[in-house]
Amino acid sequence: MTADTLPYPYAGPHALRASILTALHRVVDPELALTIVDVGLIYGIDVDDQRIHAAITMTSAACPVTDVILDEVEDELGKLAGPGMRVEVELVWEPPWTPERMSARAKAFMGW
Repeated sequence: MTADTLPYPYAGPHALRASILTALHRVVDPELALTIVDVGLIYGIDVDDQRIHAAITMTSAACPVTDVILDEVEDELGKLAGPGMRVEVELVWEPPWTPERMSARAKAFMGW
């Protein structure tokens, strides 16, 4: 997967696409031992001069590691934020996550 073929909607400077993808690949869902990108938890990234906004979901509302994942996303994206920029990580539930959102790599890892 390259920054030109992102598995989530992206709006923002082309120059940040690859860096954001790399940062999100560093965040691992500890229950699945897969990146949140491979699990399909990223619903969209929107970047402007003032903020980096990430819309993400969890595989279920009962996910016990939600706070860990949200904090790690904020930390990783914060490393990319320019001076005066803020990072907003929004937990969303619509549309609901389904296994179809998983990458081929994740499906293979899970034996699907």
